[in-house]
Amino acid sequence: MLSNIGPGTLILIVIVALLLFGPNKLPELGRAMGRTLKEFKSGAKEIMNDEEPPRKEVNSAEVRRTEAEDNNRKEESRKLPE
Repeated sequence: MLSNIGPGTLILIVIVALLLFGPNKLPELGRAMGRTLKEFKSGAKEIMNDEEPPRKEVNSAEVRRTEAEDNNRKEESRKLPE
């Protein structure tokens, strides 16, 4: 993207920016761009972290009850039909 911009082009961009905004306004614009970039990066990190599904905490009593229910079903399925 920026591979075609040479030193002459950068000097021209700086001169045009100085003429448009003045030397006092350029540092403020640089800080604003820096803050914007920082917020964008932090937002992108939040989005990437949100993609992971949250893990559900399981109560050990629920696990034991579920395992007992599974064992009961297995026992019932092994019984011969009457």
